[in-house]
Amino acid sequence: MVDKSLEATQRPGRRWLWIGLSLVLFIAIVMVLFDTEDTIDVQATSAPPPPQTVTVVTVAPETVQAQVSAFAEVRPRWDAELRSAVTGRITAVHDAALDGAQVERGAPLFSIESAPYQSAVAAAEMEFEEAELVLLRARNNVTVAQRQFDRDDKEPPNDLAVNLPQLRIAEKSVAAAHARLNAAKSELADTEVVAPFSGYVTRRFASLGQTVSPGDALIHLSDNRQFELVAEFSQADWALLDHPISGTVANLSRRSGSTLGQAQVRRGGGFLDQDTRQMRVFLDVTAPDERILAGDFLRVKIPGRQIEDTVTLPESALTRAGYVWLVSDDDHLQRISPKILFRSEGTFTIPAPEGLGPWRVVRTPLASFLPGQRVMPKSVEG
Repeated sequence: MVDKSLEATQRPGRRWLWIGLSLVLFIAIVMVLFDTEDTIDVQATSAPPPPQTVTVVTVAPETVQAQVSAFAEVRPRWDAELRSAVTGRITAVHDAALDGAQVERGAPLFSIESAPYQSAVAAAEMEFEEAELVLLRARNNVTVAQRQFDRDDKEPPNDLAVNLPQLRIAEKSVAAAHARLNAAKSELADTEVVAPFSGYVTRRFASLGQTVSPGDALIHLSDNRQFELVAEFSQADWALLDHPISGTVANLSRRSGSTLGQAQVRRGGGFLDQDTRQMRVFLDVTAPDERILAGDFLRVKIPGRQIEDTVTLPESALTRAGYVWLVSDDDHLQRISPKILFRSEGTFTIPAPEGLGPWRVVRTPLASFLPGQRVMPKSVEG
């Protein structure tokens, strides 16, 4: 019993002993840390940090040919909704009239009932023959009357005496009958609908057995042999072109840069677009690359005039704010805000900066640059 009581008395003492030892160890660790921080070796120096290294391209003034470009939609030169010119029932729909068909010029598309128009042609031919017979009789009457006066050695008192008015009426009747015959033949020809140009049938509206009237839509035909583009340029770009531009050959390419052939300027300028206030240039593609399709948006690049005292820089040299950074002879930064003349294939061309060239231009400027900041230039090829 005595031992158990003694052991119960010693337990609180041991607990407090461990707590005390832990507290002493914690205080010792804190003091060591404070002592370590106080003894860190900090050395003061007055030497400035080394200048920042920048890559520069060296450029000199040169004469370049301006390149003006814009995106334009490819449109077929001929794009028509073919409509019926006569009234009748469709008796045949040829394969060339089906949706998606590639059609050659003159290919048959539809046949419309032609019997009424054949009858009209026959009637017009008979009317024409009758008019010619009347004309022959009138000429004969004029000849007989004139000879009678010649035998009597007299002059006819007026045109009516020799039947000249009847002759003129007969001549006009023949002309009118001939015109009606041509009209009847034209209507008969319109019963056979053919393709007026080569292209693709994009949509068919009429079907076999359907009765159509003049003006009813039959098919929509889109040209696939000749295309045109309408490019719009700002007045600043327009001033860079070598005028007159009619006949100038322009290069066509996709956004990716792949070349798709050429187009020829048909006409340009003369008026501003009412909506965009830009100059419009009309181009023809008469021998298109097979990869060119109607509806494509292509880059149109037109060569311009020769411009002196310019420098061409990579696009990376231009900051978002529109600045270009130069490095002076004593390796200090200078900032300029140039006027961009034109852009071409990842580069832009500006008037040569003031002063004597060549100039060292920072290839990839940083947002932290400051005018007058000293740098360490590292030259690279442009």
